Amino acid sequence: MSKTHILFFCLFILTSSTKLLANNQLRKIFISAEKQVWQPDSASYKKLYGQLNEYSLQPYLDQKRLLHNVKLKNAFEINEFLIKYKNTPLDWPLRKKWLKYLAIKQHKKLFLSNYLPNNNVKLTCLYYRFQLDSGISKNIILPKVTKLWLIGESQPKECDPLFKQWEKGGYRTEGVVWQRVKLAANGGKHTLIPYLTKFLPKELQYYAKLWHKVRRDPDYIRHLNKFPKKSAKSSEILTYGLKRLIWRNPKKALIVYKKAIKIYSFSKKQQQNIIQKFAQALASKKHSDARYWLDKIDNEELTDNLVQWQLVDVLKVQNWHVIKKKLQSMPVKYHQKLQWKYWYARSLLATNEIQLANKLLIDLAKKRHYYGFLSASYLNKNIDIQDKPLIFSEEQKKVVLQYPAAKRAFELFYLHRFQQARREWHYWLSQLSSQNKLVAAKVAYEKGWYDRSIFTLAEEGYLDDVTLRFPQAYNQEINFFAKNNKISPSWAFAIARRESSFMSDAYSDAGAYGLMQILPSTAKFLLRNKKTSHHYLFNVKNNIKLGTKYLRQLLSKQKNNFVLATASYNAGPYRVKAWLKKQKSIPADIWIESIPYKETRDYVKSVLAYQQIYQSRNEKHESLFDQVITMKIGG
Repeated sequence: MSKTHILFFCLFILTSSTKLLANNQLRKIFISAEKQVWQPDSASYKKLYGQLNEYSLQPYLDQKRLLHNVKLKNAFEINEFLIKYKNTPLDWPLRKKWLKYLAIKQHKKLFLSNYLPNNNVKLTCLYYRFQLDSGISKNIILPKVTKLWLIGESQPKECDPLFKQWEKGGYRTEGVVWQRVKLAANGGKHTLIPYLTKFLPKELQYYAKLWHKVRRDPDYIRHLNKFPKKSAKSSEILTYGLKRLIWRNPKKALIVYKKAIKIYSFSKKQQQNIIQKFAQALASKKHSDARYWLDKIDNEELTDNLVQWQLVDVLKVQNWHVIKKKLQSMPVKYHQKLQWKYWYARSLLATNEIQLANKLLIDLAKKRHYYGFLSASYLNKNIDIQDKPLIFSEEQKKVVLQYPAAKRAFELFYLHRFQQARREWHYWLSQLSSQNKLVAAKVAYEKGWYDRSIFTLAEEGYLDDVTLRFPQAYNQEINFFAKNNKISPSWAFAIARRESSFMSDAYSDAGAYGLMQILPSTAKFLLRNKKTSHHYLFNVKNNIKLGTKYLRQLLSKQKNNFVLATASYNAGPYRVKAWLKKQKSIPADIWIESIPYKETRDYVKSVLAYQQIYQSRNEKHESLFDQVITMKIGG
């Protein structure tokens, strides 16, 4: 290397280090300023604030200060801030508090000028009320109120005066009330139904009470004498009840349906709805009548879910001539799906139509997908993950990073304020072209913000940059704990990728935390009854340590069967044990396809495919799917 090159390299390192030091120093100043923002007039705060004039997160200090001082005397400054940061993540927290303050103080004109459409029902009701008070015609406002009223649960008390005006205007019709009764019964709050019933004429009140009884207990439909004959509403309520009862008590639902179909005039659509739900429920429960109901479904009424259960029903018997015939009879639109092609190829192999089977398998093996990897193994071909990296210039990256929202997003990410960072990210992307969104995804990967890269590529439909879509995030920790627990690192990577897309602060509706989505109950078990906090589980090292330990335990419990262990990680070992009960020995791909829970079925397919990709990325050329195609489960 020449002296010139050495000098340039040293200057580059020095500049980068200085910039990094400056950024770290600014972050420390920002955090210190945040702690003093409640004393904005103090000399200490003013000094810190002044040092942040070039720092991207300085507006968050302004926002916090204004949030703490939402008063009329600050109206001008608040208004200026809301104009400058309109629709950014900085906007709504302050605008919401400001609107609430103005509503309490009855500053209607200011409220109306600061209001923007939002999902806050209270503020929306107040907006319509103030519009009416300002003289805007009822004919313009009141029709919009119907949408607010038509919801299957109670609305806030702030809406009551508006609803009274709406009612006086004649908008609360019998049809609208009945519509809301149905919304409350079908997925809403059933406790709202008695309140709504009193607004209906006497003959309809009876049906509303029926809805309420069936909503509370679908078993009530066994009292068919309570449902007036030749009534469209009786048929509607019975359809609803039968669709719920079939999941709770199949035997009783089948008996009631057999009687009801002779007495009531169900429409063709209602009959198909009942048939579809019966087929789905009975198939998932492996009921002996499932095939009868699956065969009753009209081809034009088939959904992906029902096609799945039709497929599973014929796969169970492993009569490949029957399987082939059933697949051929499915609607043509399903013939293009990878799932259909794979199983049709399998049926062709089993019935000695080797040439046509291989043609399908060769086409499938080109796909970076669960069924593609299975097909490659049947052909004894190497896995081709078909990586097509995105390549962008430094100038392209620099352009997208000039957006203020980009700067705020990455700074918040560096401060581990992930939720705020993601809000800024979404706002930033809303300003970018499709091409620049891909540039942003590449930048996110390079800066270690892997989940944004993964999600953005998926949203933009670019799926061929394998490095970006399947990053080896937390590589050191995953490799260490996977090897320590004697499991494949590729499996641990695949689980983390499927569970959270490497979001260390991920939290699920089921109450699971962190990178590998650990339940507190699972953590307590793994830590021998030691309780843990969500902070403990959000810690990457702790989460990976527990996740890999749990995978090791599941693998041991399932006699080193990684397919069953993967299913157990998602559905729980006791459910998997129940699925295996009385299960005859069947090929693993058929068992996977027959998993009763769609979530777990898709999960197992994804994790196996991801694991194969991670293995291939690590230059391990052996195929995981060679094991899958020879594996038997059950027996």
